Amino acid sequence: MYTGRYYFNESQFKLIKGDTFRVLKKFEDKSIDTIFADPPYFLSNNGITCSGGRMVTVNKGKWDEATSLKYKHNFNKKWIKECYRILKDSGTIWVSGTLHNIYSIGMALEENEFKILNNITWQKTNPPPNLACKTFTHSTETILWARKNIKKCKYKFNYKLMKEMNNGKQMKDVWTTSLTKPSEKKCGKHPTQKPLEILERIILASTDENDIILDPFSGSGTSGIAAYKLGRNFIGIEKEKPYLDLSIKRYEELKEKLNE
Repeated sequence: MYTGRYYFNESQFKLIKGDTFRVLKKFEDKSIDTIFADPPYFLSNNGITCSGGRMVTVNKGKWDEATSLKYKHNFNKKWIKECYRILKDSGTIWVSGTLHNIYSIGMALEENEFKILNNITWQKTNPPPNLACKTFTHSTETILWARKNIKKCKYKFNYKLMKEMNNGKQMKDVWTTSLTKPSEKKCGKHPTQKPLEILERIILASTDENDIILDPFSGSGTSGIAAYKLGRNFIGIEKEKPYLDLSIKRYEELKEKLNE
């Protein structure tokens, strides 16, 4: 079922090296419980930003470049279509993005028969300053949560747990955390690495123990770290070897810590 394997630890933590479009086609229909995707934002446009108090380029790599609006939208429609096929009818998909790609993703989800359940706003307490001083400071990202748009679809939502985690009150769709902590980057860095806290909340909200979570753009493996920590099974797809090796380092460090 899974080809191009890179790192397998029984069913708990699997990494596959390869192009996500080719790899996704190898998965069986309705075989995945939940999908979390942090696809390219397509914001590498030779601009500048601030990181650690220094002016740096926004360019992250060829994988983050878009040649046209049509290319960007076709890219999103293509991988989302495969995700619909491999996702169980009871499953849900979470997709993270910014203004650079999230509107295309929202449209692509609906074009591929998904129903958007929530528009989660991740509010960053310590965003980098806006060096150009020509717009408001960018301090949020969006996470779309969706299910298949089919009748009588009973998807997983651990409502009571979310309410319990929010001091007995309904959890709202604005989540406030800091940027990724330095302690989560000690094994190495990824330019779009998400805070572990965000992924843990997503996984607790929409999965049960032993569920299978797929990340088609796994990067530094934060979704896999959160999944393993919470007793879920993880499959990550990534084509860049340095990020796969970083994911393995993070996983093996966590595994050793949990077994102490």
